[in-house]
Amino acid sequence: MIATVVWGTGNVGRAAIRAVEAHPALKLAAVVVHNPDKVGRDAGVLAGLDVELGITATSDIDAVLAASPRAVVYAASGDIRPDDALADITRAIRAGAVVVTPSLYALYDHRSAPPELREPVLTAIAEGGGSLFVSGVDPGWGNDVLPLLISGLGSEIDAVRCQEIFDYSTYDQPDAVRWLIGMGQPLDYQAPMLMPTVPTMVWGGQIRLMARALGVEVEEIRETVDRRALDATVTTRTMGEFEAGTQGAIRFEVQGIVGGKPLIVIEHVTRIHASCATDWPMPPSGDGAHKVIIEGRPRIEVSVEATDEGENRSAGGNATAIGRLVNAIDWLAAADPGLYDALDVPLRPATGKLGRTSR
Repeated sequence: MIATVVWGTGNVGRAAIRAVEAHPALKLAAVVVHNPDKVGRDAGVLAGLDVELGITATSDIDAVLAASPRAVVYAASGDIRPDDALADITRAIRAGAVVVTPSLYALYDHRSAPPELREPVLTAIAEGGGSLFVSGVDPGWGNDVLPLLISGLGSEIDAVRCQEIFDYSTYDQPDAVRWLIGMGQPLDYQAPMLMPTVPTMVWGGQIRLMARALGVEVEEIRETVDRRALDATVTTRTMGEFEAGTQGAIRFEVQGIVGGKPLIVIEHVTRIHASCATDWPMPPSGDGAHKVIIEGRPRIEVSVEATDEGENRSAGGNATAIGRLVNAIDWLAAADPGLYDALDVPLRPATGKLGRTSR
């Protein structure tokens, strides 16, 4: 059994605890929290399970890493604390752990990552013998392994489009929804996630990774952003009111330009209410979906709709994103120390899991 630590117990960390507990090759060894109110609480309770797991949350990182865990699922946010996240992750790698995380966007494709981010990771790997695999929370598989797999079913490929289409009123993270992407803010508000070059920083690596797999060169990466205002004030279950006239929907694209045309595109269409921007793409059903469209012959369109935590589509997306990471741990533990990406780490069948559930 691979002793595995879950670091962080928010939207992603809850799913991580459940995924580790359900994995036949992994054993939950510790849960790290930053919130003092969570210290001493049972991991099963924090994960929303019906049973206690006998592992109590701790904020003593030194003690956790001193026990030499073989793996760490780093689920703490890197959105507004990227330097801290990098320091935490390299610390765990130096302790010899395999680390999987969605928290360092630029390392989705580490070959194109800036040296100031890549070099500390490589140094930590050389010093401690650990490994790192980064895959996105939006989820990463929707922008790398799934479109690449589907592309192999066609005879002619004209363009690849990856879409996230979501109603964010189901997403229980008000700081990210209101401040990072600007829902409920005036239309002239400069949302950090939508400022020029930021979408490319976050998703550009996945564009380059797909291009590398498809054997093409990306000449440049372009961004488009559009916003729409709410026609009426809406009230959400998790985040309160969003007033009429404020931002109610955003649509942006990160475009990989090949031969002068946007042939590899990651697109997000995000609303705070289904009544906003109804002329934009809508999910096939419910509150959200992740789609891959392969334009070509034949034209192929795949929609993935995941639910978790009470039929919540956002929680379902988080769970699949973390599933990709947690399910890679045993492969990474058997591989050489290194810095890996989605083209290196196989997406494998759920061997040994059929019919098996968390305690």
